[in-house]
This record gives sequence, structure tokens and C-alpha cells, in this order.
Amino acid sequence: MAKVDIKDKVALVTGANRGIGKEIVRALIGGGVKKVYGAVRKPASLDPLVDELGGKALVPVAFDLRDEQSARDAASVASDAQIIVANAGVMGNASVLSDDVFDTLRYELDANLFGFIRLVRAFVPTLERNGNGAIVQLNSAVSLKCFAPEFTTYCASKAASYSVTQALRMQLGERGISVFSVHPGPIATDMAHDSGFEDVAHPSHLVADAIVAALKSGSFHVWSDPTSKLIGDAYASFASSVIEAEWDLESPSGTTG
Repeated sequence: MAKVDIKDKVALVTGANRGIGKEIVRALIGGGVKKVYGAVRKPASLDPLVDELGGKALVPVAFDLRDEQSARDAASVASDAQIIVANAGVMGNASVLSDDVFDTLRYELDANLFGFIRLVRAFVPTLERNGNGAIVQLNSAVSLKCFAPEFTTYCASKAASYSVTQALRMQLGERGISVFSVHPGPIATDMAHDSGFEDVAHPSHLVADAIVAALKSGSFHVWSDPTSKLIGDAYASFASSVIEAEWDLESPSGTTG
């Protein structure tokens, strides 16, 4: 996968008004990106960050993960975008035995999986047209391990988005678009606080810094914090020999090598 020189590039970050998204905006601009579109449901919520960074550096754009037309409209506004960071997501949480398991899973899949797909479908023509594009998807460490039954539906939605991210890496790489899969552990955000992880959560800027580093290095898997890196170290061999390897299912060995 190609390295992405972010200097003077134009990026779009979903969920840019708080938590990890806000730090991603700061890190991209600090790393040389000339403009970031902050894609959020309520553009006015970005006013404090616009005041901090300047109106030329950060441009608010209306965007709702669960609205396909909203994704197309955002692509029309951000027609010069070259890097898309799919950060926004939701967490409902239910176990298989919860009374609301189906409703919760539908809610999380609609945002965390279908929302990602809506965003990608809307922006791929833009990235192809502008050249040397990149898509960064926030998949979370829970896309690899369900840490507790009460997080079953959230983990399932993130595991599904990780699978889609792998497919996009293969499909879009042929079109000159690099794809990155980010797997943070518990991060100090409102979501972590609401889930009871605030005592073990890591600073959100670690995720943003890791994304900038991954874009520059071309690393598909992004491990951002102590918990994430622990999982990444254990997963590294499988990721290298299976997930990131070129496979030929008609070959006796399964691989092209």
C-alpha cells in the first residue's frame, strides 16, 4: 500500500467536533494538511474548533452517517478532498440475550457499517478524480476481540466494518486509493466514560498521531495506544501472513507466494 504525503492535502473527518475526531483534525493540520472538512450532524458544533484553527483550515460540512443523501451532499461540497477519515460511530451495547439485542444491533450496524459504506460509495469518485487518495476507517480493538458480553452488538458492528475495510484495501488499491484500518483500545472519550472505561482509557491524541504516522508509512493496520499495541503485537503474524498477504484460493498453498 502506498505511503500518503499529507502535506498540502485536503482531508475530511467525520465526527470532527469532539473526542478522537477533534484530535485527528488537529493532528492533520499540524502535520501539513492545508484544509480539513469537519463532517458533523450539526455544523455549528464545530465553531469553537474553527475559532481555534481558523476558517480556512477547518470547514464545517453537514453529514449524517445514517443518511445516504447526506453522504452524497458532503461529497459534493468537499469535492477537493483527498483523504477521508471515517471516525464517527455509535455505541448502543447489548448481549445476545438482551431484550433489545436486535434493535441495538440494527442501530449500530446502520451507523458503524452501513454509514461507512455510504461514506465510501459517495467519496470514491472524488478520491479517484483528485488522485493519490486515502480512506482511514476507525475499527477499534473490539473488531478483533469481544471483551465482554454486554458489548456484543458493538463488537459485531466493528468486526463487520473491519471485514469491509479489508475488502476495500484490495478493491481500491487498484484505483490508487490507500486504505487504513485503525484499532484503538479504550480512549478517553464520552463513549469510554459512558461505558465505564474512563479509568483505563488512553489520551485521544495517541490515535490521531498514529493515523498521521500510518499515512506517512503506508501501514494498513494502525495500533495507537498501549492496549491496542498489545493486541497488535499478538496479531502481527496472522495479519502479515493472512490478512495482508496476497491469496490465491486455487493454489494448493493458498497464497501467491
